[in-house]
Amino acid sequence: MIKHILCIAVVSFITTAQGASIYDLKMTSIKNKVVPMNSFKGKPLLIVNTASKCGYTGQYEGLEALYKKHKDEGLTVIGFPSNSFNQETGSNAAIAKFCKFNFGVTFPLSRKVSVAGDSIDPVFRFLIDHAPQPTRGKPVSWNFEKFIIDRKGNVKHRFRSATSPEDPKFIAAIKEVINR
Repeated sequence: MIKHILCIAVVSFITTAQGASIYDLKMTSIKNKVVPMNSFKGKPLLIVNTASKCGYTGQYEGLEALYKKHKDEGLTVIGFPSNSFNQETGSNAAIAKFCKFNFGVTFPLSRKVSVAGDSIDPVFRFLIDHAPQPTRGKPVSWNFEKFIIDRKGNVKHRFRSATSPEDPKFIAAIKEVINR
């Protein structure tokens, strides 16, 4: 029990030390290029964990529409494909092809990552740890959870999977971070 608690404390310290700001982190693109998150500094972000074989996969279409509509206002949508819920089994190349062919996705995609469990990607650890209440600290529970980050790097909103990109409350939250 003490080993378990100590392990959690060490992991928590390392995560906090490495991610005091989302801009201190990096992601790896689906084409295997390291992208510092500070390259998005000053832009509102919409970060979503995605999967190709999920009941919510059709949300790619709405996410792409949001990106196209608001990218000139600074909005960047970033999809993080994940097999954490056993619905993204393809390679990075297959995921990229699927997204482009089926939904015309042009927004950035990361390589496939874990968004839950012991091997959680540092970006998602940061998002979970900095989400607004009452969802702060709660794990990602399914594919297509959405985190909205303001221009200063603050996690302002978190929406669960069932919230579509067309939902009026979701659109209002996007506009809020774009207009500030």
